[in-house]
Parts: sequence; structure tokens; C-alpha cells
Amino acid sequence: MATTVKRIDPATLNLKEQVVAINRVTKVVKGGKNLSFSALVVIGDPQAKVVGYGVGKAKEVPSAIRKGIEAAKKGLRKIHVLETTIPHQVLGVFAASHVLLKPAKAGTGVIAGGAVRAVLTACGVPNVLTKSIGRRNPHNVVKATIVALEMLRDKNVVAEMRGVSIDKL
Repeated sequence: MATTVKRIDPATLNLKEQVVAINRVTKVVKGGKNLSFSALVVIGDPQAKVVGYGVGKAKEVPSAIRKGIEAAKKGLRKIHVLETTIPHQVLGVFAASHVLLKPAKAGTGVIAGGAVRAVLTACGVPNVLTKSIGRRNPHNVVKATIVALEMLRDKNVVAEMRGVSIDKL
């Protein structure tokens, strides 16, 4: 199922960024050790239900974060969510990281930790239950969460795929 994703213009959105992980990376060379920083950044617009992530590497932390934000702007995605929660339960898998997202009643809040919480708050999902299964590497957990969010389907799309009317779902 290869779908063409249209680019979302980041200039029209009110993007909020959140740094998920900063990693100090050392490369050992002949002259000694070269120190640099890697930053994993999640950005999103809660009103537009748009989310993206990016990784930036640089000699200093602020420039690594800036590069991560620029990379995240290039990969923004629109997510199908309801007013208060997600439409259905979904399991996102990336490498050995699994992220389970479940719909929740209004008033529950985002029951998630670390990287999953960053993605869901950036995306603007107000009530959701989550469980991170398998590896907890922040990079893979962010990717698994976005895979899970992309698997969410609107009722109209499901009815169209099955060839039935919406009231028969």
C-alpha cells in the first residue's frame, strides 16, 4: 500500500518543539577524541494534528537541536484523531520497539512516558493510554509511535475501503 505523502508547509503551522534525547558522541581518531552531540527532536502542531521528528548532530548542543528541528520540519505528517482521543487501538512496531496506543475516556490525559509522551503531546492527542513494549531506545520508540499514529484510520476511509456505508461499520 504505497501512498504518496504530500509535503506539509511548516511556515503555516504553529509548531512546538520538544527535545527527546541528547547524546554525547565521541569519535576516536589518531589525534585523540572528537566530541560531538546528537539531538532527537519532536515537533508538532496540536491544533492541526501534525507531527514530525528529526535528528541533528553538531559540535555544540544548541546547533544540534537546531539541525534536529530543521530535519523534523521536512518530515511532518498529518494524523487522524478524534476530538478527545484516537479512533481505535493500534500497535506500532519499529525494529525491536513496540508501542501500543489505546483510546481513553475524556479526562484521562496522556498516560505515557518519555519519547511516547513527547510525540503524543506534539500531535495534540488529549486522552490516550500507551504501553511501550520491547526495547526502550528513544529513537526507535519515537519511530514506532509515529508508525502507530500513521496506522490510525478515519471511519470514512475504512467504509470506503470496505465498500460499505458508514452506518454499517
